Amino acid sequence: MEESLSLSQQQRLQQKLSPLQVKFVRMLEMSGPEVEDEVQRALDDNPALEAADLTDAAPSEESFNESAEELRMADYANDDEIPSYRLEARNHSYSDPYYEPVAVDSSSTLIDTLSAQLAEHSLSEREHRIAIYVIGNLDDNGYITRDSASIAYDIEEQTGTPTTTADVKRMLELVRKLEPAGVGAVDLRDCLLLQLRRRKSSPAVKTAIEIVSHNFDLFSRKHYDKLASSTGCTPEELKDAIALIRTLNPKPAGILGDDPAEERTRHIIPDFSVEIDDGEIHLALLNNIPELRIEETFRENDTDRLQQDTRRNREASLFVRQKRDEATEFIKLLRMRQETLFNVMRAIVKIQRDFFLSGDDESRLKPMILKDISSLTGYDLSVISRATSGKYVATSYGVHPLKMFFNERPKDNDDTSSHEILSAIKEIIANENKHKPMSDEAITSAIAAKGYDIARRTVAKYREKLGIPVARLRKEL
Repeated sequence: MEESLSLSQQQRLQQKLSPLQVKFVRMLEMSGPEVEDEVQRALDDNPALEAADLTDAAPSEESFNESAEELRMADYANDDEIPSYRLEARNHSYSDPYYEPVAVDSSSTLIDTLSAQLAEHSLSEREHRIAIYVIGNLDDNGYITRDSASIAYDIEEQTGTPTTTADVKRMLELVRKLEPAGVGAVDLRDCLLLQLRRRKSSPAVKTAIEIVSHNFDLFSRKHYDKLASSTGCTPEELKDAIALIRTLNPKPAGILGDDPAEERTRHIIPDFSVEIDDGEIHLALLNNIPELRIEETFRENDTDRLQQDTRRNREASLFVRQKRDEATEFIKLLRMRQETLFNVMRAIVKIQRDFFLSGDDESRLKPMILKDISSLTGYDLSVISRATSGKYVATSYGVHPLKMFFNERPKDNDDTSSHEILSAIKEIIANENKHKPMSDEAITSAIAAKGYDIARRTVAKYREKLGIPVARLRKEL
């Protein structure tokens, strides 16, 4: 075979982001706290960058040495106004050590909680080891995720201790008796049964056990008529049993492992604030970002002077120029981010003006998509999407994600917003007969009576968006 070479020409259009654009996109996606951390990191890493508001602060001529207690005492006009507890609570010098109790929030994980309960049982070292392995195979909800044979094999492989499936099953039964009730279950039905069997015997408990044991499918599908016929219960007995089942915890381990102190720190930090003053809307970009500038010794005049002696200071000159360029670029990126965010939010406020003036009335939200903001700002759709992702605005009536203000039109030629439709559907379902919930067709007719002309499939889509189940699953006794 003869080899041949050929030459071909191909035309291709390709678009690439510059390094500066990539950095800008990354910074635009950051939340307020993330940007603050990024600024602090840049200040720490780059000596050419400085915070103007910190370095310009004039040092105080007088030292400030007052203690917190002395400041509190200074709030009173004279000694007669000082309450007795201020004078008697600490009858010693301020410099003396003083104990102040600190509340400590402690939280235990599922493994810690169950392991501690094992100590109350007389177990051999081998049994205790097997029980710990069983506990380690529980998931975050407290369910056992593997079969006993697999656990026995792992124990034998990892510890060298001969372990049978029967050994694992015996320790699993012990774990299933620990608190919280329901741990060690293989599925939801088993979890509910573990909890019911620990309840004090009563007609409602017996009926609930019968329902979960033999009629769980009918119960989960809310076929109450068939359920009453199968169990032979009266409507009142069935109602009591179902009410009892609903009090059970489907995720028994969910109450463990969450650090309360950590939970308190999980809060939303808004990026914007909107205030209303005599019908005027005032928008502000919230952040704790200092004003940045180039440090004095890295400015042009100093580097020009340094470059004059090229032989001795060539490396120093290169370092200064590099750090100055990096600092200049970072300041530019930060200003671009702040300007972009403010312009996008200002466009949102302009379109959704009625919502901000009306208060927390989502029905006043107008249809708005990314293209509407693009037409006002001139930004690309991807820039607007990144600028609004994970960002929040604080108003006098609550904090809202920016994504909430984007909503489609059910029909292209209709100015009704999806939020308005959602509110109408939510109101209709809230007022329906709980014993005979409305189908999607009935909801479509009811919403049409309110003046909204939308299709049944649109109603179904919006109902699912609200997290509302179908009519059959909304039925109550």
